[in-house]
Amino acid sequence: MKPVDEYFLNQKEPYQSIMLYVRAIILHALPEVEEKYSYKIPFYNIGKKPMVYLNILKGKDYVDVCFVQGILLEKDFSILKNDNKRKQVRSIQLKTLENLNQDNFIALLKVASKLLNESKRAWFIS
Repeated sequence: MKPVDEYFLNQKEPYQSIMLYVRAIILHALPEVEEKYSYKIPFYNIGKKPMVYLNILKGKDYVDVCFVQGILLEKDFSILKNDNKRKQVRSIQLKTLENLNQDNFIALLKVASKLLNESKRAWFIS
């Protein structure tokens, strides 16, 4: 079993169901995404760049769906929060599956992916 699969299966409910659902949306919406297990949590990379990761913060009662460059997305996607005073990362905090608007989340994933692809091209050009 892959470490990322083991990670999900070791989560308590409702976190396990939330994470598996979010994972399925990410993998379906972005076929080019690469799922990795880094820093003991699942990451979703575009190319070699991390885009999203899933985490459960100690003492919190939600799944933190974190966008690594979320600061660039928060203006267009008000669902992104910065409650943990992070410089770049913004997240969606999911207590239940009902808290996730799937269409909005897919739009956010596609914009985040495009942003990473554009920054990757800019790096190669310069």
